[in-house]
Amino acid sequence: MAYTTLIDTETLARHLDDPNWAVLDCRFLLTDPATGRLRYLQSHIPGAVYADLDHDLSARVIPGQTGRHPLPEAQVFAATVSRWGIDESVQVVAYDDAGGMFASRVWWMLRWLGHDRVAVLDGDWRAWQREGRPVAADNQERAPRTFTPHVRSQLLISAQEIMDQLGSPTLRLLDARARDRFRGENETLDPKAGHIPGARSAPYSENLDEQGYFQSPEALRARFERLTQGAAGEQVVLYCGSGVTAAHNYLAMVHAGLDAPRLYAGSWSEWVTDPARPIATGDEDAQDA
Repeated sequence: MAYTTLIDTETLARHLDDPNWAVLDCRFLLTDPATGRLRYLQSHIPGAVYADLDHDLSARVIPGQTGRHPLPEAQVFAATVSRWGIDESVQVVAYDDAGGMFASRVWWMLRWLGHDRVAVLDGDWRAWQREGRPVAADNQERAPRTFTPHVRSQLLISAQEIMDQLGSPTLRLLDARARDRFRGENETLDPKAGHIPGARSAPYSENLDEQGYFQSPEALRARFERLTQGAAGEQVVLYCGSGVTAAHNYLAMVHAGLDAPRLYAGSWSEWVTDPARPIATGDEDAQDA
């Protein structure tokens, strides 16, 4: 059986010794990038390889041109995946300690390269710890394999494509950031505050319940059907601050059985590098999720 959206701790625990299963530890802290790796070295799920947001899951930032976490070239990321010991036969499980915030980035990127056998650990590292499941320490590696990418370019949308469609009644832009950042308040990560005109506020955190697990597929489906108002597939565009938490909304939509949307990977931090791109503030088109 292939797991393609979420996986529970019990199922993962039964497969820790399976060489055709790979576990990726994606813990990260935006305000202190070294923290995730340090936490990994102290304690992690046995066999897990560390996937660093800045170094493994992003390309080099070009000031004034890219967002904070630009996508790497497909062949570059495919080489990283090969180094992690992943090929088309491997079931991948990604986890973090932030409700899937960073693990969803790996999940989306592997799907972008054509690999569907990837799931995010529901409840994350904290559920694994609460349940007293086994842990390991120090750096771990897997024997390399050859990963052949089959890039799905249709999963992406560019800033120019969004600009060309602004104002279209069929376009649905969903912003995964917190509501205050959507309104243009309390912006601490990017040089300009606000949101893309016409976007709706859809904080990724609201995909989770009070215990940090994803809501049921039924609840998620109802949430995103309200937000998209009947739009589906490529009519729906997801973005966030730098292309990370937008993947969380993407995962939630796919887990709910909805058509796959498109991701604006550069997101807000790329959008604001060009002064010709418009900015909105306040509660414009904000919706309760």
